[in-house]
Amino acid sequence: MTSSEASTGRLARPGRNIGDLKLAMVMIAPALVGFLVFLLWPTLRGIWLSFTDFNLLTEPTFVGLNNYIRMFGDPVFWNAAWVTIQYVVINIGVQTVMALLIAVLMQRLTRSTFVRSIVLTPYLVSNVVAALIFMWILDTQLGVGNQILGWMGIDAIPFLSQESTVIPTIALINVWRHMGYTALLIFAGLQTIPETVYEAGRVDGASEWSMFWRITMPLLRPILALVLIMTVIGSFQVFDTVAVTTAGGPVNSSRVLQLYIYDMAFGRFQFGYASALSVALLIILLIITVIQYRMTRAGETDLN
Repeated sequence: MTSSEASTGRLARPGRNIGDLKLAMVMIAPALVGFLVFLLWPTLRGIWLSFTDFNLLTEPTFVGLNNYIRMFGDPVFWNAAWVTIQYVVINIGVQTVMALLIAVLMQRLTRSTFVRSIVLTPYLVSNVVAALIFMWILDTQLGVGNQILGWMGIDAIPFLSQESTVIPTIALINVWRHMGYTALLIFAGLQTIPETVYEAGRVDGASEWSMFWRITMPLLRPILALVLIMTVIGSFQVFDTVAVTTAGGPVNSSRVLQLYIYDMAFGRFQFGYASALSVALLIILLIITVIQYRMTRAGETDLN
């Protein structure tokens, strides 16, 4: 290349870069507008409303920290927080173990697209439909589930109308629906682990069980950490399954945070207090996410 050609190339690069930047800005503009209008602005508006007394009929009145002071002294809020934590622990614990098992089995036994589609099928069913189906299955009078228990000599169990069973039941309903999707996310992470690592383990005489704990789990950690962060955030926002099946009962034993926020906002029109509850939930999720990210070292990998 001559000096003139090199000079021309150097002069051309800034122009191309500017053109690429303009094209990139045009491509991301719709997503950026959507983010600003539907995410950032409502979030900032909600934070502002959390410091006000607002009921839709009058202009918001600034009340300072009154909503937050009320929240800390609200026994229903603390009960809703405790109920939500119980739900998250059961849902995430069972869902993660089952999804990991399914993902490993898919990797070891089959990589069929048909099998993957079958595993994903429950996720394609809406939460409301899944809740209605299980509400019928678990009905104490007409439910198939309790009829099967009757054939086994077990008395009918009021799964969704008994304080001790309502949250585990709702959690397992959502495990059924989301387990396949979570399994496919983990399965995608398993595909990033080189087969040569397993071959080396077999040469050294390692069993499948030993390779799972010494190879699969350490190398899968970043993906598993990401999946846990996503599923925990989603679990804390459970709403529709509870709203359809129990509406928070019996006696607030299934009144999760999202349902309480909805009731305050659209049931009692206390939008200022509901906004404060929403901000509290946002802060809880931010803290949990940061702790999870640091404890699981999600930004690091053992695959070098």
